[in-house]
Amino acid sequence: MALQTDYDIIIVGAGPGGLTAGLYGARANLKTLCIEKYLPGGQIANTADVEDYPGFEHISGPELSKKFEDHARKFGLEIVSDDVEEISTDGDIKVVKCADRTYTAKTVILSTGGSPNKLKVPGEEEFSGRGVSYCAICDGAFFKDQIICVAGGGDAAVEEGMFLTKYGSKVKLIHRRDELRAAPIIQQRAFKNEKMEFVWDTVIESIEGDQKVSHLNVKNVKTGEKSKIECGAIFIFIGFVPNSNLVKGDLEKDENGYIMTDYKMETSIPGIFACGDVRHQLVRQITNATGDATTAAMAASKYIEELEDKE
Repeated sequence: MALQTDYDIIIVGAGPGGLTAGLYGARANLKTLCIEKYLPGGQIANTADVEDYPGFEHISGPELSKKFEDHARKFGLEIVSDDVEEISTDGDIKVVKCADRTYTAKTVILSTGGSPNKLKVPGEEEFSGRGVSYCAICDGAFFKDQIICVAGGGDAAVEEGMFLTKYGSKVKLIHRRDELRAAPIIQQRAFKNEKMEFVWDTVIESIEGDQKVSHLNVKNVKTGEKSKIECGAIFIFIGFVPNSNLVKGDLEKDENGYIMTDYKMETSIPGIFACGDVRHQLVRQITNATGDATTAAMAASKYIEELEDKE
């Protein structure tokens, strides 16, 4: 007897990865649903400019998001707005419980992304995309020959700071302690970089500017002295939290909560796949998400074929 489910593939998250997976799933004539809590597009929908997606030398984030969405819908992808609360398995059936209703599918693709930790200071939200960034690869080139600040002291902050020296006239790394938490080898490289400057024992109290970031108001945590740092941008690297806690069961993750997958993007739970920022990998870019998603959708299609052959 054929497995009876609402959908062949349910995708959780409608960022670039989720919409790409939806395009390939629907194009393969599989009944495919994408569930998104907010608007389709994910984080790029809130990005002013995108310059690193092949084929588009320059495009706004909202415009690129709309192109992803329209292309996927053209092939029959269904997109619903709902909040996924839990994903579980019932034999070969995947059960996706949402706030409004519950869906079943033969496979699930997790494209849930994650969220960078915020400083939670005045100006951070107001200047997001206008000098406040959480991605050096995405936005570094916009601040060529300007002073760039970086908040953080771990591996990501130091490595991204060194990357930003390719663009900035000077990169000032602001850290609340008097020593870095980054690995020793990474610290050694940073200290040797003539463009890197370190502002110790300091916290950012507010981010200021007019149309874009112009300076930071900071405070030395040991002396209490307050001062101003002129800059064109502040890149914040104080942690990233993957949205990987929806699946009920023994889902393998790394020590930071990122989902482990094999070369097919399949997780430790058969029939559940993952793509994009939520997955354990080296870099997190739009191109990664779309590539992962292509593999995940095709692997899900193959999984469904094998499932039907077994019945």
